[in-house]
Amino acid sequence: LGRRIHYSQNDLVEYSPVTEKHLTDGMTVRELCSAAITMSDNTAANLLLTTIGGPKELTAFLHNMGDHVTRLDRWEPELNEAIPNDERDTTMPAAMATTLRKLLTGELLTLASRQQLIDWME
Repeated sequence: LGRRIHYSQNDLVEYSPVTEKHLTDGMTVRELCSAAITMSDNTAANLLLTTIGGPKELTAFLHNMGDHVTRLDRWEPELNEAIPNDERDTTMPAAMATTLRKLLTGELLTLASRQQLIDWME
């Protein structure tokens, strides 16, 4: 979480209220997580996705957790498009609730990481 990620103006996408202020110094993974979760910063989300290998890797991680419903196919801000009958970038309430329960109460994360996630979500 302490690894610093540097990025440029070219990496900024629509709605990046936190990342746009840190072009010269970059941000740590912890700071990017906070920006993505608490402020819905789209560039932060994209930078985090890049560090894990992109949308397909996130979907693969979720599938390995047992979530075969949730999928992420695109990057911000395109993933927010709502096209009727388009299954890209979708989930269902029960799938998301189960995934969050596993992350927050299971053994996938350390106790410290679970607490950090809870703090961001509060």
